[in-house]
Amino acid sequence: MSSSAERRTNTGAGTRFSGALGRVVPRGSRMLTALVVSTVVIGLAIWRFDMVVPLVMLLVPLVVSSLVLGPRQLPWFVVFVLLVLAVTVPTQEISVRTAVAVVVMFALGFLVLLSSFRRSRLGVAGLQGEQMFVDLRDRILRQGGIPALPPDWYATAELRSAGGTPFAGDFVVASRVGDRLEVAVVDVSGKGQGAGTRALLLSGALGGLLSALPPSEFLPAANTFLLRQDWDEGFATAIHLSLDLRNGTYDLRSAGHPPAALRHAGSGRWEVVETEGPVLGLIDGAVYTATSGQMRSGDALLLYTDGMVESRNRDISLGIDKMLGQFERLLRGEFEGGAVRLVEALGSRNDDAALLLVHRR
Repeated sequence: MSSSAERRTNTGAGTRFSGALGRVVPRGSRMLTALVVSTVVIGLAIWRFDMVVPLVMLLVPLVVSSLVLGPRQLPWFVVFVLLVLAVTVPTQEISVRTAVAVVVMFALGFLVLLSSFRRSRLGVAGLQGEQMFVDLRDRILRQGGIPALPPDWYATAELRSAGGTPFAGDFVVASRVGDRLEVAVVDVSGKGQGAGTRALLLSGALGGLLSALPPSEFLPAANTFLLRQDWDEGFATAIHLSLDLRNGTYDLRSAGHPPAALRHAGSGRWEVVETEGPVLGLIDGAVYTATSGQMRSGDALLLYTDGMVESRNRDISLGIDKMLGQFERLLRGEFEGGAVRLVEALGSRNDDAALLLVHRR
């Protein structure tokens, strides 16, 4: 048999062995076994070489366990580590430093126990739980991604959280249905991470409704969905754009949201497109009427949340005027990257902010 054939045989055997081991001994159990063995080895080293190996070495398996063990295994392992600590303490020279180290380690063990009890509500280990949230965050950001558009159209969206994290109460969902671009900019009640959990659920639901329903039925369906959630803070504002990519005609529908702004390339002036409709999640059977228009070559349309234009000491109408003035000053006809520049210049530090920019080249 050639050496390459032997390597393939050995590799195949190793893969089969790893697969069999994974079926017989779950990964979590193997990790627990490795941590138990390492704790015992560290305990023996402390007992045998107390002048070389310090007690605080037991913090290594304790910290690692808080990251990789599940909520059912973690409490028992913490108790095991503290038991090993209690057994090895009599072998140490009693001093103030030793007493402080023991107290600190028991306190850290208690904190890890508390975190494991809180984690039991989720049912996954620390790193796995964080990965779940990262995955959810990536999904909500992907749903806000603008689909591929014809060359004569440009659209981009930008989000900013009040807490500086990607979890925010403002979000954008977009979908292309044939020759129509369907986009909704939504502002969930609350801000930052407090509203982020509701936004995660709502963005998934609205993303599905946006591509599955006719434009006239989207906001009524979103309103019905929110009413059925029975949340304590169960309302949201939204503005929905349905844009025909062939001729630039559009329909705008609003649910208690700040009005859109349309820039006419011919005159260089801005028009505030007023739309009316009740806030989502408050009134059953609400009706949302459309305001229609057409985007011509060079025109631009802005959809945004109140974090872009509203503050405690400024009326929203003045905030809109300031935003449009900043648009002209910052962009100067260069629409690519304009959403990022506007959000950085005007986005409130105390409120979530979202901005959608659509430009017909």
